[in-house]
Amino acid sequence: MATPTNAPALRRKARHERLRTLGFLSPWLVGFTVFFGYPLIATVYFSFMHYNQIEAPTFVGLRNWRYVLEQMPLFGPALWNTLWLVVVMVALRVVFGLGIGLLVTRIKSGVGFFRTAFYLPYLAPPVAATVAFVFLLNPGTGPVNGILGHLGIDAPNWFNDPAWAKPSLVVLSLWGIGDLMVIFMAALLDVPRDQYEAAELDGAGPFHTFRYVTWPSITPIVMFAVVTGVVQTMQYYTQALVAGKLASGVSVGPGTVIQPGYPDHATLTVPQLVYSLGFQNFNTGAACVLSLVLFAIAMAVTMLLMRRRAGLLSAED
Repeated sequence: MATPTNAPALRRKARHERLRTLGFLSPWLVGFTVFFGYPLIATVYFSFMHYNQIEAPTFVGLRNWRYVLEQMPLFGPALWNTLWLVVVMVALRVVFGLGIGLLVTRIKSGVGFFRTAFYLPYLAPPVAATVAFVFLLNPGTGPVNGILGHLGIDAPNWFNDPAWAKPSLVVLSLWGIGDLMVIFMAALLDVPRDQYEAAELDGAGPFHTFRYVTWPSITPIVMFAVVTGVVQTMQYYTQALVAGKLASGVSVGPGTVIQPGYPDHATLTVPQLVYSLGFQNFNTGAACVLSLVLFAIAMAVTMLLMRRRAGLLSAED
């Protein structure tokens, strides 16, 4: 127990330690406040305001919320498309990335070539990659449909068909799978070799080796890939917007306003709707409501995935 004579010295020491800790945390605190805390508070504030970015905001209560949740006709399709992409695109990217990682780590020769070949598409800018894919999958002039036609296969209209537009975006995302391939390769190469040798001595086949040796070791990495994939797909904007504009055949020039979601709102996502409301129609209040709804869904899905009962982590991890 501190005596009365050294108690002030101990308090000063504790205060200095707190200030030093706060000093080390200050860069993160400033960044969090400026780039997350303030924008989130401002978004909540403007969601209750009528604000056209020109006149002063005026309080309208829950009118923006009722408009978005009850009256906006495109909110349902945009939310459905976003959630569809989250489920399908994230799942296929994780499975495909893990499969490519397993393939590259198993081959005996040409490893450097295959690593480079699978990783290079990821380095392509999103706009350039989307433009190339729209050209390749063009129903009239694209080489993909030409090859399928020579093989006697009825080729789809890809980005021009509402039923194929979202699967085409998924194919585009699988083409740039290099980021997940590298992550899974690092995880697979980190699995202890003695465990594989023990499984081989016990007579385990490839399936049981993967199930009881590889999978428990890479489960945290799979968890990371799923959570980050969900967050990124919730913000899916550029590829869907560029693909829709190019596939529609509408020339974009100064002053041209094109409604996103071609064809038939099949590629419309919530981030596109936020941009359209906030920066094309200057309805900032409704755009803020959409942003908060998207944020709440992303947080709920992330929290669900982070729980052990989501099935991505075993009980002993």
